[in-house]
Amino acid sequence: MPKETATASKRGRPGYDQQSVLRIAVDVFNRHGYDATSMGILAENLGISKSAIYHHVPSKGELLKLALDHALGGLEAILEQPEATSGAADARLEFVLRQTISVLVERLPFVTLLLRLRGNTEIERNALERRRAFDHKVAALISDAREEGSLRQDIDPRTVTRLLFGTINSIVEWYKPGGSLSPQRLADDVITMAFDGLHASVPGNLQPR
Repeated sequence: MPKETATASKRGRPGYDQQSVLRIAVDVFNRHGYDATSMGILAENLGISKSAIYHHVPSKGELLKLALDHALGGLEAILEQPEATSGAADARLEFVLRQTISVLVERLPFVTLLLRLRGNTEIERNALERRRAFDHKVAALISDAREEGSLRQDIDPRTVTRLLFGTINSIVEWYKPGGSLSPQRLADDVITMAFDGLHASVPGNLQPR
């Protein structure tokens, strides 16, 4: 191993890189709350000095920004996929919801942090604005599906939007990765619950999904 590479890999503490520091920091933020977490608490959980943390990131705020970018980047990428931009609105909506659940499970601690933001800092406010933009695009899909006639018309679309988001967002509070409920089954269950109650009763389309 070249000398400069060996030196770089041991910055802060051997075995730590920015990503491992970030993962531990997110866990600490979720347990203690971002505002209540000091650099001292982070250092204690990492088992390194506060000065060693600065080898990886310039500030606690930068850790928060990296974590939120990871959560939001996964969600925003969903809306750029072809399955989310073309085809029937209900099919696009189902795809987006399934992929949202997938991102949530894959990046559970990061999305949990996103959903618990209070907007006390500029970084948090920017993240909340990005999250609202994502939510608005999903809400627009719901409206499109209603206009196409694939979702029932007798429920206020704002109620539908809130219930869907509430159901999916609640997953961070109870889902345990690695348990008996697989991510695929979780997505199937959520979609079945949502769409069996939302799909319009159209002749020839009465079979359960």
